[in-house]
Amino acid sequence: MLILGGTAESRKLALMLDGAGYAPVTSLAGVTSRPGITRGETRIGGFGGAEGLARYLAAERFSSLVDATHPFAVVISHHAAAAAQICGLPLVRLERPAWTPEAGDRWSGVPDIAAAAAAIPAGANILLTIGRKEVRPFLNRSDISGIARMIEPMDTEVTGNWRILLERPPFHVEKELCLMRDHAITHLVTKNSGGEETRAKLVAARMKGIEVIMVARPAKPQVPTLGDPSAVLAFLDEVVSA
Repeated sequence: MLILGGTAESRKLALMLDGAGYAPVTSLAGVTSRPGITRGETRIGGFGGAEGLARYLAAERFSSLVDATHPFAVVISHHAAAAAQICGLPLVRLERPAWTPEAGDRWSGVPDIAAAAAAIPAGANILLTIGRKEVRPFLNRSDISGIARMIEPMDTEVTGNWRILLERPPFHVEKELCLMRDHAITHLVTKNSGGEETRAKLVAARMKGIEVIMVARPAKPQVPTLGDPSAVLAFLDEVVSA
């Protein structure tokens, strides 16, 4: 089984597959310097597009493909769908359910990063949790300030009204409350990644009445999609026994 990984769910699936007697290989893009420990074999780096992925799948004689990448990793999901079709292999996507607003939440949904940057009012002090690759539209606005939290450091310096905070999940409500209080956060900007490891920021924002600008998930290819590693394992068991 080839797992396109990089998420907590992909690591759980690899552990389950290994325990069930399969030989999981997890492929990571290599953008994180200290990825989580994954059971089974791990490879690092890209494939060279859908055709390259298809060649790798055929050469290594994989029986199925699992797309367990981040919900916002659009390109690799398209490559996975195309490669699975080329090779005639079963493909299943392991994708955690999206967050949904609860009573007391103050969410403003936006379709993309550009819309999120435009939606922030002047004078806002933001907690920005969208990773490091797309923060520039926010940092370029001199009329807002805040903290940009990410796992890996940026390649360029930031202006004086911004602070970069390097931290890894999981996060906890108490710490998120302290962060928002100590830095007078007025807005939280985040992607709808889902999952429990980073949900605490939403709980803290709700408790403090902070507005959340939520970036919607992008469209991905229509393939069988399951939200739990155990459900994916059951799916793969059926594929193997078919």
